[in-house]
Parts: sequence; structure tokens; C-alpha cells
Amino acid sequence: SLTTMIVNKYKLRPDVKSYNLSGMGCSAGIAAIDLAKHLLQVNDKTYALVVTTEVMSPYLYMGNDIRKVGITCVFRVGGAAVLLSNKESDQQSSKYKLINTVRTNTTRSDTSYRCIFQEEDSQGLVGVTVNQDLVVEANKAIKAHLTAVGKLILPISDKILFGLNYLIRNVNQAKLKPYIPDFRRAIDHLFPHVGASIVIDQVERNLKFDAEAPRMTLYRFGNLSSSTVWYELAYAEAKGRIEKGNRLWQIAFGSGFKCSSVIWQAMKNIDQEKINPWFGEIDDFPVELSLGPLPSYFKETT
Repeated sequence: SLTTMIVNKYKLRPDVKSYNLSGMGCSAGIAAIDLAKHLLQVNDKTYALVVTTEVMSPYLYMGNDIRKVGITCVFRVGGAAVLLSNKESDQQSSKYKLINTVRTNTTRSDTSYRCIFQEEDSQGLVGVTVNQDLVVEANKAIKAHLTAVGKLILPISDKILFGLNYLIRNVNQAKLKPYIPDFRRAIDHLFPHVGASIVIDQVERNLKFDAEAPRMTLYRFGNLSSSTVWYELAYAEAKGRIEKGNRLWQIAFGSGFKCSSVIWQAMKNIDQEKINPWFGEIDDFPVELSLGPLPSYFKETT
């Protein structure tokens, strides 16, 4: 496993606890942060190292099924490492404070479970199928996830408006649009996983956050799976946009369908670092992008 390779490479202590989260899709990185949080809650004065990457070779598809070709086209290889600590002595040197983690899983639904699915094609070649139910199932999971996140971070005024809207629509059967809270009242920066441009469009339209970081990450690096949200955060850091006290929201989507979120608070103003993947080229961004419409195969239906 990857964890075994890391332990061996750096000769970590024999009592190190290692966990290898594989097969969890693009949300694995944020899910690992959630796991690390719970481990730190029960182990005093210790560290947790989270390493995220994507192994592409098992998913390389050489057949002709168009539903399986997309994965090979959009995914790239990247990696990120995050060190978490619960030691008081590390507060001064830490970039961020972990505020909340939220996870939503809709895998109990067969349709959701199979919207991204590894299987053989008619010729016996293994590939990952992305079918036309993805957009609908993703929307369902994201709506449920946003509700769970909103309960934790939104001000009471937004919670009241959401509750009243829900009661009017469901009790009185009134033809009223669902109330979409303004998450910008609680969050300064949003970094959604960019599986494709259509995901960015949905997030930008519904949540009203600036989508420059995810668009440029998708353009420059492609879909980096579980590492994507860290490249987006690095973009904002390189641009000098993270200030002390800012709240950051990373949200990732994975097959299943799964949604995972983590909320951070900046402990200081974050300056560009040489280890930043955007170092040396950040001034060349943003660039103008011209994206075509959503392919008819994936058009949203209800």
C-alpha cells in the first residue's frame, strides 16, 4: 500500500498507525482529514499525516465504450501532503485551524451507486463507466450535503429562513422555490472538487462563490482526484488571498455518490511559498477560457 511505502521510505516509528483509504474516489482526501481529526481527538500531543494522490494505471481503458473513455481523458496525476497536530506548541506555526468536517453518503441508492462504476465492457475490457445518471444523482447528494453543512456554519437568520421555506413548500404545498442560503455569510473562500467544468458551473451559479481557483486548477493540472482541492487552495495562497481569520471550505465529490467537506480557519496571512505548485507561474493566471455546452449524453434530467 501507499502508506507502507511512506513508512518504509521515512523509517517511521514502529508504533505508527497507518491507514490506506483506497477505492473511495475523489472525496478520499477530505475523508482522510475527517479520519485524522477523530484520531487526534483520542490521541494527545501527536501528529497525523494525510497524503493524497491518484493511481491512474488500474483505470486506463483501451476499449471503445464512450462511457468509459472520459476517465482516461480528464484525470491526471498529482499529490498533496497535509500535516495535522493537536499540540499547543504548534499553534504559532500552523497555517490553519480545523473547524468542522462533514460527510454525506448516498450509496444506499442503487442508481447513485452505479452512476460511476468499474466494470467490464462487451469485449471484457475493464473500465470505469460514467453514465447519464451522474448529474441527477450528484445534485441529490450535494443538496443533502449542503443542508448538513449549513446546519453547522450558517447564522441563525439563514437557518430560520430555510426552515420557513421548507414548511411552506411541504406543509402548504405552495409553489415556492427552495431557499438557497448565502454561504458567503459564513465562508470566505470555497474550493470545490473540479471533476469537470459543469461541476464548477453548478457551484458558481448556486452558491455565488468566485470560481477562479477551481477553473484554473482544472485548466492547468486537470482532474487530480483527491488532491484537487489542495491545488485550488494553493492557487489562492499563491495569489495572496488568504488572510488571517478567513474561513475556507473544501468540498469533494466521489463515486458512490459521496460528498465530503472540511472547514478551516486561517491562523495568519498566507504568503506564496516556493513549495507551492503554482510558484513561478501564478502571475500568468487567470486565463480566458471558452468552454462548450454540456454534451447531450450528460444533459440534466429530472
